[in-house]
This record gives sequence, C-alpha cells and structure tokens, in this order.
Amino acid sequence: MKILVLNAGSSSHKSCLYELNDRLPDRAPQPLWEAQIDWTHRENVGELQVKTAAGNTLAEEFSSNSRSQAIARMLETLWQGKTQVINSLKDIDIVGHRVVHGGQKYQQSTLISPEVKEEISRLAEFAPVHNPVNLEGIEAIEKILGNVPQIAVFDTAFHAQLPPAAFVYPGPYEWLEEGIRRYGFHGISHQYCTRRAAEILNRDPADLRLISCHLGNGCSLAAVLGGRSVDTTMGFTPLDGLMMGSRSGAIDPGIVIYLLRRSDFTAEELDNILNRNSGLKGISGVSSDMRQILAAIKDGNSRAQLALDIYVHRLRAGIGAMLASLGGLDALIFTAGVGENSAVVRAAACEVFGFMGLKLDGEKNLNSPVDDDIAAVDSAVRVLVIHTQEDWEIARECWDISRG
Repeated sequence: MKILVLNAGSSSHKSCLYELNDRLPDRAPQPLWEAQIDWTHRENVGELQVKTAAGNTLAEEFSSNSRSQAIARMLETLWQGKTQVINSLKDIDIVGHRVVHGGQKYQQSTLISPEVKEEISRLAEFAPVHNPVNLEGIEAIEKILGNVPQIAVFDTAFHAQLPPAAFVYPGPYEWLEEGIRRYGFHGISHQYCTRRAAEILNRDPADLRLISCHLGNGCSLAAVLGGRSVDTTMGFTPLDGLMMGSRSGAIDPGIVIYLLRRSDFTAEELDNILNRNSGLKGISGVSSDMRQILAAIKDGNSRAQLALDIYVHRLRAGIGAMLASLGGLDALIFTAGVGENSAVVRAAACEVFGFMGLKLDGEKNLNSPVDDDIAAVDSAVRVLVIHTQEDWEIARECWDISRG
C-alpha cells in the first residue's frame, strides 16, 4: 500500500510517500519520497526541494500564486525525472491530510466526504490560518488524483476525551453550547510522542504519566495519562497557552478590552498583533526563531534575554499545571524544533523540578539527543527528547482506517 501524506501550511507544503505492507513496522520507516514547497522567501515564488530514499534530490524555484498548481508540480516529481519512485499517480492508494481543527464533531481520523469538507470549511472561523489551507490541499488532491480515498487526521482529535473541567471555559454556559471550549492542538505530535515514549521506556502506555512539550514556532503541552490527553495548554484556538515564536499565548483578556476601548483597533489588527507580532518576536524585536534569540543574547541583547526569560518562566508554569493534572510524573518529553534542538531551553525548564527528584545528565543534554533519555541515572523522572514524526502518525492513521 502506498500512502501519500500532505501537510499543508500557510507558508509551506510538506509531503511524503510511504510504502507499507500487511503489517505496520515497529518504527517509522524512511519515506520513499519527501518534498517541501516553501513560499517564505519571495512573494509568489515557491522553493521546491525533493529527496528520495535512494538518495536522489531535486531543488528548483517556480513562480506560482496557485497552491493547486504548486502541489501538482510537487507531485510530478513522484513519477517523473530523477526523483521518480512510482510509475504513475494511480499507484497511490490513499492520501492522508493533517487538518488542524476538527471541532466537536470529528474526534478521530475520518474518511473525507463533501460533508467533512463542509465542516472543515466552517471550522475555518476557529482556525483561520490553518483550516483553509488544509482544505486547499484536499481539493488540490481531488483535482490531481480524482477519487482516491482521502483521510483527514485532526490535530484536535487526541484531546477529544479531555474531562469537562479541563475543556469548559468559565464564561456563560451558552459559550459551551455555541462550541466555545478548549479543543487543544498539536495532537498528532503529542500522540506520536506518547507512543514513542512507551517504546523507549519499554513500558505500557496505560501505566504512564507523561507531559509532552511540543516546542516549535507554535508551542503546547499535553498531560497524558494512560495514553490519553487529560489536559493541554492550547485552547479554543492555537493562540492560547505558552509563549510562542510570534504568538502571545495566554494573556489577561482585559488587555484586549482595554486596547479596544483605548483605540480604534479592528479584530484583524488585534489578530495580527497577537498571532504574528508577539511572543519571542514581539518581546525581542529580533526574531521568532529561538536560534536567533540565543545568538542575540550572546551579543548582549537585553530584550532577547528578556524574551527567553519569559519563555522559560511560562514553560515551567505550564509544566507545573500539567503536573497537577496528572498527580505525578513518569517522563517529561521534549519535541519539535526548539524542544529537540535547544539544550538551553531543556535545561532551564528542568532546573526547577529538582524538588521532585528530576535530574538531567548534562552531557547527554548537550550531545544532540534523538529519541533518547537524557535524565541522570538516579533521576526519579525520565526526560526524553523525541523527534516528532507527524507524517508517520498520519500514515499510521490511514493504514488503520484502510484496514478497518
């Protein structure tokens, strides 16, 4: 079975092709083909990069303001040229899509139908940056591949069984009836890391209390008890919770009321401030990228130092909140771009939890760990650095549905 995975984002599209047999492998296999289109460097210019398991690569730029055309070009490299890995697009059996918001209706991965597409479109009101481009990817595949089965794998699904005390906001009860509640996000990553942590620790997921720290440009924590999310930091939208690259995370809602009363801010302007010009970027004035923040700190930039201090303070507070929801902890997981690559952030986050017997192995932490336990031998809590593999988790979901 050949499974194509499409992860459509606002500034990039990532895709890969897996070939699976009747039995799922224990570990994530290398894709036959991987591709990415990046639009961040020049307006209406896509930068395409492709590589195959055989070691063949392709890099090119093309002018395009059509996502559908760009995806079509990307998929051509599957069956044409030096990166060809299949004879034709008809060889693809199923396509899996990351969809950020599934709302209350879709609490597990779902075969895409006109009704599902309509709901994804409706939920764009809740996830305006993500759901529209997710839908564009689905419709592009329909044009290119016709009636091939497509699966929506929702980032909110892993958090679908949060207890009411965790997902209901303390506003008017009518909010809940209108669908205003905590949904949580990064669920595909948290789900993968939960499974991988159990493998690394050689433990049954049902017996584990985990805190998964997905720290990338977007950041969220999940408290996972017995393999299920019981609390998380992102909320009704991906804006809530931790300080992020360019997102504020949780702030006093009175600030928004104050700004609205004080000035003529529109909803769009406030959205732009809170989602795109806050967080590390807003405080430092340097960048939303943690690597550039750390470099600026070395150069003596006090605002960059303040940005890191706030980031760590809020990360520690979030871990403490998740700890309270679990009533104990077996392992703390760090994943995604910052979580996997920043020894400084990992060490700072763990430092204050020595009171519960958590001890880092400093040398392991500095040694670019991948899928490894970096806790000291005598630590009461294991500390894992896991390379998140959302594409593989999406492929697994497609495989499960196709077998069912």
